[in-house]
Amino acid sequence: MRLTAYAAVLFAAVSLAGCDSMQIEDFEGKEPKLVLEEYFAGQTKAWGIFEDRFGNLKRQFTVDIEGTWDGETLTLVEDFVYADGEIDQRIWRLTKTGENSYEGTADDVTGVARGQIAGNAFTWNYDIDLQIGGRTWNVHFEDWMFLQDDGVLVNRAYVSKWGIRLGSATIFFQRIGEAAAGGSALLDRRAAE
Repeated sequence: MRLTAYAAVLFAAVSLAGCDSMQIEDFEGKEPKLVLEEYFAGQTKAWGIFEDRFGNLKRQFTVDIEGTWDGETLTLVEDFVYADGEIDQRIWRLTKTGENSYEGTADDVTGVARGQIAGNAFTWNYDIDLQIGGRTWNVHFEDWMFLQDDGVLVNRAYVSKWGIRLGSATIFFQRIGEAAAGGSALLDRRAAE
């Protein structure tokens, strides 16, 4: 009986993993074009939530991000403030390794993060040590970021361990002053009509 239950869980995990059919190439030519080193240069603000695998809201947070691009490395200093008062900081160092590819490191990331960009989308995969229930778990993140009109960047991050999805994060990024400087794409389109 135990072997049958284990086989069923393994089959479900493999089946769910096979359902992810989105490919970065699907976004080639989509607008507005996302250029990471331009978007994250300067100050960015983010608002996010984390839901468990059942869709229950577990955490809410904001992030202040300071980004610098020196021509080779994009450094992102991320200062997190959680609704329960916890604070945290992560410093990413991303290097462009090709026309559409990136690698990155951070202190709590295991190994090297790898990402690809096309059109308005960026996908980013990495393993990270997270504190969950008083223990440290090494989990896998698969992030999908999509640049929208008015400088809003939407991030859906899927968190898994051993191929089983544990939860997901939804994060919205806005460059400081971007909305005021860029105006509204909807209003711009209406004015042009």
